[in-house]
Amino acid sequence: MSLSFVFSAQLFWCWIQIFEGKTSFGMSVFNLSNAIMGSGILGLSYAMSNTGIILFLILLTCIASLSCYSIHLLLRSAGVVGIRAYEQLGFRAFGQPGKILAGIIITLHNIGAMSSYIFIVKYELPLVIQAFLGQTSNSEGWYMNGNYLIIIVTVCIILPLALMKHLGYLGYTSGFSLSCMVFFLAAVIYKKFNIACPLEVFGNYSMNTAIQEDTCTAKFFTVNQETVYTIPILAFAFVYALSRTSTRRMQNIGNVSILGMFVMYFLTAIFGYLTFYDNTEAELLHTYSKVDLLDTLILCVRLAVLVAVTLTVPVVLFPIRRALLQLLFPGKPFHWLRHISIAVCLLFAVNLLVILVPNIRDIFGITGATTAPSLIFILPGLFYIRIIPTDEEPMNSRPKIQVGSALSGNFLRTGETRLVTNLWLFRLLVSPQWVSSS
Repeated sequence: MSLSFVFSAQLFWCWIQIFEGKTSFGMSVFNLSNAIMGSGILGLSYAMSNTGIILFLILLTCIASLSCYSIHLLLRSAGVVGIRAYEQLGFRAFGQPGKILAGIIITLHNIGAMSSYIFIVKYELPLVIQAFLGQTSNSEGWYMNGNYLIIIVTVCIILPLALMKHLGYLGYTSGFSLSCMVFFLAAVIYKKFNIACPLEVFGNYSMNTAIQEDTCTAKFFTVNQETVYTIPILAFAFVYALSRTSTRRMQNIGNVSILGMFVMYFLTAIFGYLTFYDNTEAELLHTYSKVDLLDTLILCVRLAVLVAVTLTVPVVLFPIRRALLQLLFPGKPFHWLRHISIAVCLLFAVNLLVILVPNIRDIFGITGATTAPSLIFILPGLFYIRIIPTDEEPMNSRPKIQVGSALSGNFLRTGETRLVTNLWLFRLLVSPQWVSSS
């Protein structure tokens, strides 16, 4: 899981067009909030349950602050050279290797985003079908198998949309996604005051074990083996695009958007955590199935989220395909065979990843520990050092801070990647059944 305010031009599930003098400040904030919002919001309560309220708030504040500062670095760099695309900033700073590196990182991050969206379909669609059938116990039917369902959804819905030559109206799905997440937040807050703790009804689940005394006690500081996933979750949630506008105006838009997402993320995390406490799962919406599988409000939220993430996958795929075409077939004219082949290969790889990876937490964790810190901490600082003239910013002044930021981001990336990978391998080797049960 990851929840960082990763900003990069031409980024993933949403891109924004903010032209100075053509878009109001409020609409610009809304557009940028659309670009930031992602599936990471579903994992925030789990992150809080493994850090405690205070430590979570400290981490969230630090990442938000670093993100605002990184926006400043990107905007300064873009303003000096007049470039608005992330990959082109990489080219301006380090030549063709920089462009390729930026393109690869953005592509991998988008693949992680696509995987998280399809994983939500794998988690939630069986519960929706179960609710419509009025069943309160698990069924062995194929239509309740999430792996089969994601293949069907991919072939019947996502692939046809991904084969379109142009996005068309799909580009507006980001606004619908943000509306769905606001609906999700409202439901989380409402359910906090309607679900008793300890949970008396677990739907299909049974409480045969004794309930610990502190099960319903909020923790302010917590450190355990799951805490390693927290910062990556926070690193994945805030991702947005560098856009066209004046530096000062865009900085203000970025600050307000991040503040809005900060409030929304914190409210989602704390109300979800205070509902389930230690019983919080890696995907918050899935946790509500422990209480009432047939709950009408949660069913509506699930449907809204499913529609949003399903329509967002092809939107995310478009910039990935464009980046791959630029890297593999530069200067080549449009060709349907390449267009279709890349879409099919990407969707096949993402579905295979979702089927093999045992938990959405691992997708959030790996993505948030690798590509997210690179986009947030490392590349903006490196671009700034290389692009800003030394006579304007001497190497013994602010750039030193950027070097420190880049090094700390690299340390964060490598350290967390190692911890997340080691934890996953440890579980796999010590308890192989964990893979099938996750």
